[in-house]
Amino acid sequence: MMSETITIPGELPNLNEIIKASKAHYMAYANMKKTHTETITWIAKSEVKGKYNKIDLDVTWVCRDRRQDKDNIMAGGLKFILDGLVQANVIENDGWRHIGDIVHRFKVDKKRPRIEVKITEAGQI
Repeated sequence: MMSETITIPGELPNLNEIIKASKAHYMAYANMKKTHTETITWIAKSEVKGKYNKIDLDVTWVCRDRRQDKDNIMAGGLKFILDGLVQANVIENDGWRHIGDIVHRFKVDKKRPRIEVKITEAGQI
């Protein structure tokens, strides 16, 4: 079973930040999504060696502190991660047919926040 890990430095916008941006200006969320999706695409293209039919994800959110709710962290950031993996051609799409299980874990590292995404080949489509 093939498995690879990518590391995204820093933190992604949380759900509250995404909602605030979408209310502020009609292009604010679009610009935010474009920027973060392209960053993840670039990371995935440089770190992932294969293309997968279906994947399971183990996402470790290493936050700088505990000030944000876990649901806000993962709900906002996961969208950028999945779209980046599609754009990098790691998976064909981010629907049920290509995404299996997703496990979220949380840690704190105030000096080096990051997101570690373990991509594992899942069962057949």
